[in-house]
Amino acid sequence: PARYFDTKTTEPISFFLSGLEELLSWQPNSNDEFNISAVPLAKRQPLLRSRRPRTLVCHDMRGGYLEDRFIQGSATRNPYVFYHWRYIDIFVYFSHHTVTIPPVVWTNAAHRNGVSVLGTFITEWTDGEKLCEAFLAGGEEAYGAVARQLARIAQHYRFDGWLVNIENTLSAAAVGNLAPFLRELTAQVHSAVPGGLVIWYDSVLQDGSLRWQNELNEQNRVYFDACDGLFTNYNWKEEQLQNTRRLAGPRHADVYVGVDVFARGDVVGGGFDTDKSLRLIRQQNLSAAIFAPGWVYEHLGEENFLQNENRFWGLLADYLPTHSICTLPLATSFSLGMGTSRFLDGKDEETGPWYDLSVQEIQPLYPEYQGRLTTSCCLQDAWCGGSSLRLQGTIPPGEESVAVRLFSLQMPAPPKLFLTLLYKLESPQPDDFTVALEVTTWDSGTCLEGNPTSLPEPNGRHYPRFLPAPPPGLAKLLAACHHNSYGWTSRCYELMLQDCSLRDLSVIVSRQEPSPQETSFTCLLGEIRVLDTSSVAASPPQVQNVTASQLWWQ
Repeated sequence: PARYFDTKTTEPISFFLSGLEELLSWQPNSNDEFNISAVPLAKRQPLLRSRRPRTLVCHDMRGGYLEDRFIQGSATRNPYVFYHWRYIDIFVYFSHHTVTIPPVVWTNAAHRNGVSVLGTFITEWTDGEKLCEAFLAGGEEAYGAVARQLARIAQHYRFDGWLVNIENTLSAAAVGNLAPFLRELTAQVHSAVPGGLVIWYDSVLQDGSLRWQNELNEQNRVYFDACDGLFTNYNWKEEQLQNTRRLAGPRHADVYVGVDVFARGDVVGGGFDTDKSLRLIRQQNLSAAIFAPGWVYEHLGEENFLQNENRFWGLLADYLPTHSICTLPLATSFSLGMGTSRFLDGKDEETGPWYDLSVQEIQPLYPEYQGRLTTSCCLQDAWCGGSSLRLQGTIPPGEESVAVRLFSLQMPAPPKLFLTLLYKLESPQPDDFTVALEVTTWDSGTCLEGNPTSLPEPNGRHYPRFLPAPPPGLAKLLAACHHNSYGWTSRCYELMLQDCSLRDLSVIVSRQEPSPQETSFTCLLGEIRVLDTSSVAASPPQVQNVTASQLWWQ
C-alpha cells in the first residue's frame, strides 16, 4: 500500500493521517511495523518533570516527510540533521497534516539521547472548523473517540505524546467541549504512554475566537490547566513574559515561550540573534519553544551547514541547561546518522552519501571555550559510521594540557569501570601530544579511588589506569585496545572507585614537553566506551525463535 511503501522503490516510509475519517479508522497494521520505534527513551537527569525550565524544539521544514520519511535511510547528499540533544528536552515534529506521526528515524535518534518526541494534531482554516465541529460539537462520545485514537497511535508507534494546535474559530458548542477534550486526551496519553505529554498551542480562546495571545492569561488559561503545558505564539514582549510568570505560579516550567528562528512578525530576536529572546525568557524562569531551527539549513544553505549549526547552538548554550547520562554502558562513535562515506574499524568501506537518523549515535556536549577550543563533526574520517568528533584548539603558553568535557554523568559509580578510547592526532607533530580520559566524581568525603588506604582525590579528578592489553575474558569486546589501524590509536583503561558518584567524562590533550609557546592541536575522537565491569563479564543471552517477515527481493 502506498501509505506504507514508497511507490518508486517499494521501501518502507513514514506517513501522516489526513482528516477525521483516517484518524478514526486507523488500526495497527502489519504493514506499519517498520514505523514502530525500536529505541526506548533513555534515562537522563534532570527528569522532564523537574521544575527546571526546559527547551522544546519544534521541527518544521518544507512541509515535513522529506528524506527523513525513508525508514531504512537514503542516499541523500548534505541532509538536515539535528544533534544538540544534550541541550534540549522535547522534540516536536510539525507539519500541516491533521495527524503528524513523527517519522520513526527521529524518534529513534531522540530516544537514544533521552529526548521525548511529540507528534502534532492540527486543524486550520475552514476545513479545520468543519473537522472541529464534527468531533467537538458532537459531545463526549465523539471527542473521547479522537482522544483514544491519538493516545493509541502514540502508544503503538512508541513516541511520547502530542502538540495540539487548533488554528480556526470554534462554534459555542465546539468550544464548550475543547477543555474537556484536552483533559481526556491528556489522561489517555498519560495512561497509555509512560512519561507521555500533551502540550497546547496558544491559538483559540475560551470564547471560540482565534486570537494569539503571546502569553498565558485568563483567556487561554483554561487550556493550560487541562494539559501538560502551553506553547505560546511568537510575538511577545517582555511585559507579557512577566504576566505569564505570575499567572503560571509553580507551573512556570510548563509554559514554553515560542521563539520563531525565522523571526517572522514583531519578535525580539531570531536567526543568530535568537539568544536575545532566550535571555528574556530565562530571566522569568520560563521554558522555551524554539520553532524552525532548520532556518540554519534552509536560509544559510546546505554547504556549511554543520559549521553554521554549531555556531547557532553555540550562541544559545548559556541559556540551554544540559542533561546528564545516568546509565551505563555509555558507548558512542559520535556518528551523526549521515555521511559522505561509511567507515568500519577506521576503513572507508563504501564511498557515497547516506542519511539514516536511526543509526545516529549518542551525541556529546559541543563545548567551545573563547576561541581556545572548538568541538565539531568530521565527515572526512571516522572509526565507525559516518563521522568522528573533531577537537581543535590550543594549549596556552606555560600550561601542560587542555580538558574537553564531553559528557556530564549522574549515577553511582560501580566498583570497577573499563574505559576505551579511539583517537587520531592530526596535528603537524602528532608525537608532541598525548590523549587520555579523565573521570570526575562529585565531592564526597567517602569517595575513594583504588584501595581503601588511598586518600580522596582533590576536586574529584580521576585518571583511569592505562591497560597495555584488555583483561582476559573481555579481549573480544575490547578488541580495539590492541589494534592500531588506519592511523587510529586505541587505549584501554580501568578505574576502581568506592562510594563515588560519577560527574563528568572528559578528554585531556597534553603536551609531551612544557613549552613557553602556544601549541595548536587537532584530534579526532573515533569512539569512547565506559563499561561497568560486572555487567560486561556476563555473556549475553542467546537469541531464539528468529522470524523474518516483509521480504521483498529485487
